[in-house]
Amino acid sequence: MASEKLPETVITGSYVEMETEGKPKTIKSKLSKFFWHGGSVYDAWFSCASNQVAQVLLTLPYSFSQLGLLSGIIFQLFYGLLGSWTAYLISILYIEYRTRKEREKVDFRNHVIQWFEVLDGLLGKHWRNVGLAFNCTFLLFGSVIQLIACASNIYYINDNLDKRTWTYIFGACCATTVFIPSFHNYRIWSFLGLIMTTYTAWYLTIASLLHGQVEGVKHSGPAQLVLYFTGATNILYTFGGHAVTVEIMHAMWKPQRFKSIYLLATLYVLTLTLPSAASVYWAFGDMLLNHSNAFALLPKTPFRDMAVVLMLIHQFITFGFACTPLYFVWEKAIGMHECKSMCKRALARLPVVIPVWFLAIIFPFFGPINSAVGSLLVSFTVYIIPALAHMFTFRSATARENAVEKPPWFFGGWTGSYLINMFVAMWVFVVGFGFGGWASMTNFIHQIDTFGLFTKCYQCPPPPLTPHLLTNFTASPLSSPPLHHHLHSP
Repeated sequence: MASEKLPETVITGSYVEMETEGKPKTIKSKLSKFFWHGGSVYDAWFSCASNQVAQVLLTLPYSFSQLGLLSGIIFQLFYGLLGSWTAYLISILYIEYRTRKEREKVDFRNHVIQWFEVLDGLLGKHWRNVGLAFNCTFLLFGSVIQLIACASNIYYINDNLDKRTWTYIFGACCATTVFIPSFHNYRIWSFLGLIMTTYTAWYLTIASLLHGQVEGVKHSGPAQLVLYFTGATNILYTFGGHAVTVEIMHAMWKPQRFKSIYLLATLYVLTLTLPSAASVYWAFGDMLLNHSNAFALLPKTPFRDMAVVLMLIHQFITFGFACTPLYFVWEKAIGMHECKSMCKRALARLPVVIPVWFLAIIFPFFGPINSAVGSLLVSFTVYIIPALAHMFTFRSATARENAVEKPPWFFGGWTGSYLINMFVAMWVFVVGFGFGGWASMTNFIHQIDTFGLFTKCYQCPPPPLTPHLLTNFTASPLSSPPLHHHLHSP
């Protein structure tokens, strides 16, 4: 009698891959694999590209109005390269950590490796604590931004409800992401998400060109240092979406093939962000300074409504991308991570959604919050910490000699990689965290002073005046605060 083939452990490259063979393939299992169970390089590419652009596509024209066209293009190209480099570093450190652990016979079949665990295994608990604090805080606010974006976008289709009420509604909708087990299960969502952002980007480009320049359009940016560095940190945030790199890699069947995926995803994303941001800025110019969501300036058409709906669905997907690593951290903290029941795990995950929901209602500042998160959190989470971690992990000659993945010759080997890392860490600390932190927090505090916390409808047009109010109207109740023209008055 032929022996039955059982699940086996296969050695591929430098570490272990888990594969299951020999199970009969039913129609249900084939459909499930096609739509649900992703682990290929294509799945990883779709996940990176889809997660990277997200709602920030709608705020990049606003950044161009702060930076000016030339600086906007240069910063996109520059931070795209920096983001690709640090994503590469994270992938190298993941492979190093996983290889070392599997040589010690550690089994990861029921455990998702995360960035703070990589830091812990390679550099110790202090690095783990710093990485955990920055990563969790960034992902928390990344999820908050998606909820704010949902409310901001749906308002341009249906303004019968204010944005705060829409935030309540979409908070409940996004809570359903607790049922998605891991990044293995985002195959169809990542694919659809990228189609949605591709449509939206080209809609913005074509609609702006067809609309033409508004009468008396001005392109005065850059006009103020506060605006300049606020816009720059929003672009830093744009290409800092690889806080979930380790989780995406762990979902791959062959994670060692990840190294160039983020760069390829970035190159595609640039084909969406550069034309759309430049076209909208060309058409509307300085008007964008008071409209951080590009949808606000384009006329209402079926094509715009389609773009809004697609972005809403995509923001639901991106909310799941940002929140899933938080779900894992919470599961590990309460001992539920290896539980087989998805229903129990989903129930255990729900407390994670509550602070996200609450913060989105407190700070509904679409656009300015991107810059604040970019300067204070993204700068460390996905730029400075990976660069320093790579340098410290391979600081000894023995570590460099035994490294699973060595820097390629065209980066200049170890010397070249160390020089690049030092440049990334210093640039992002001084320009991104230093100047960017000052500018974005100045802007953010101005939003609080202007609109207040828990505002019902951030940057909504004022309601039309009724006849009896018009007769008593003697002064302008909408006069702007001190930094009005350039700092987003309603």
